Amino acid sequence: MALHPSDSPELRKARGAFFTPELVARYVTEWAVRSPSDRVLEPSCGEAAFLLEAGRRLDILGAPSGLPGRLNGAELHKHSADTALNLLSRQGFEASIAVGDFLRREPEAAYDAVIGNPPYVRYQAFSGESRAAAQRAALRAGVSLTSLASSWAAFTVHSALHVRPGGRLGLVLPAEMLTVNYAAPVREFLMRGFGRVRLVLFTERIFPGVMEDVVLLMAEGRGEGPTGHCELLQTRNGETLSALVETDVRRWSPVRGERWSGALLDEEASSAYAGAVGSGDYVPLLAWGDTTLGMVTGNNKYFTLRGDDFRRLGLHGGDVVRLSPPGSRHLRGLSLTSQGLEALDREGSATWLFRPAGTPSRAALRYIAAGEKTGVETAYKCRVRNPWWRVPYLRPADLLLTYMNADAARLCTNRVGVHHLNSVHGLYLKSEHRVLGRDLLSLASLNSVSLLGAELVGRSYGGGVLKLEPREADRWPMPSPELVESRQAALRAVRRRVRDLLRAGRVFDAAEVVDEALWDGARHDLAAIRESRALLHERRMVRSRSR
Repeated sequence: MALHPSDSPELRKARGAFFTPELVARYVTEWAVRSPSDRVLEPSCGEAAFLLEAGRRLDILGAPSGLPGRLNGAELHKHSADTALNLLSRQGFEASIAVGDFLRREPEAAYDAVIGNPPYVRYQAFSGESRAAAQRAALRAGVSLTSLASSWAAFTVHSALHVRPGGRLGLVLPAEMLTVNYAAPVREFLMRGFGRVRLVLFTERIFPGVMEDVVLLMAEGRGEGPTGHCELLQTRNGETLSALVETDVRRWSPVRGERWSGALLDEEASSAYAGAVGSGDYVPLLAWGDTTLGMVTGNNKYFTLRGDDFRRLGLHGGDVVRLSPPGSRHLRGLSLTSQGLEALDREGSATWLFRPAGTPSRAALRYIAAGEKTGVETAYKCRVRNPWWRVPYLRPADLLLTYMNADAARLCTNRVGVHHLNSVHGLYLKSEHRVLGRDLLSLASLNSVSLLGAELVGRSYGGGVLKLEPREADRWPMPSPELVESRQAALRAVRRRVRDLLRAGRVFDAAEVVDEALWDGARHDLAAIRESRALLHERRMVRSRSR
């Protein structure tokens, strides 16, 4: 079908319209529509993928021909609504589709089944009155959404408000609903508001050309909650949905306030991981020390200097401090040493931070004046501090923790004592763990349980990068100080081998070596843990490759 001039692929993407594969719409609809008298609503109906399936389903269930009042939709875009009505009419289905912003519509809890594929607009493009309307819609249900929330979050809540007591909600949602912080109130709302919450997870992407993973939300028993567990089903793609049976369902109980990342693990891996982190061998990273954001300059291009810049400008030692260069590519080994820092300096990396601690030297004053000529002091972070050129100080951390990761999150011992910017985090060890932690924690952290734990406590968005914020890092499971101390001889014995594997880019092979040193191959079910870590890593990489 040719697109209308007002409905180009670019415009569809801008409003978050990704039309649903037929097999997926059919599966959700057959679950949700159960009686010939059911009233069905498809919000953001696009070209009526779910309403068409609902019409067929009602026919099979013996509903009267024409289906007056049974099929209802809402659609922002008039051409899509007209197309939907035409498609429904050709199949002999009578439907009503309201054109306008669904989120501005007063909720009416009058539908037995609310089914569909909410628009997915990321927070960067979801702003102004559209965002305000979304936040107001969610607040009707007592759900407060942050400014980071994408459009689907409010849409999910508002859709649920249209479900009658005892009715069903079936939606195709981005898989980030399991993992992102901003979705926490949505997850809690669903568990509180429905008697049963089922999730169908996919191991492959189901939308051609779209890098987002999705999950099917199937919630029933509106007003019959709360429930303390989710029902989980996993399948390969849309074509394998029809093979799912009730005996495939497994129960999973999310921890209140925590992400639902654990739903991505199969039953064996979930049990093995829970057994490992609950065994006493593991503690949260917070038990070792405090993780903090790095220093914020306001203008890295000005404040970070290469060795050549430092010498050319004639700056004095009191004008600068040694710096871990912006980024974390150089922190993929076990430690950052003075030799490593000198090599980075020779390669042209910025290993100095302009930060006069006292009275600037004459050379520093000239550099400050040069910065003012180009307006450096007008940047927000600069103009709110006095003097603008003195970056707030953080003492060197014991270890540096990588923030954005393509392969795996890392801890790197800061042996050279450099300062760090906010492209990485700093770990400041507790005094009682400082000697042991500086010696062995970066090595011990490269074990399979911790690598899987990073995938679960961290966040992964569309580009496939795993991100760890300090509060998330606080929960990252690490071998306990007691375990590391008891296995320190074995860990030291494999340090050189692990270092060589990391230099070769073989981080997961290195992890198996560390596993052997920590447990001598016999303590936990590492096979299931490694397999799940690999699967979660591959999920991220698929998104990265699809860009």
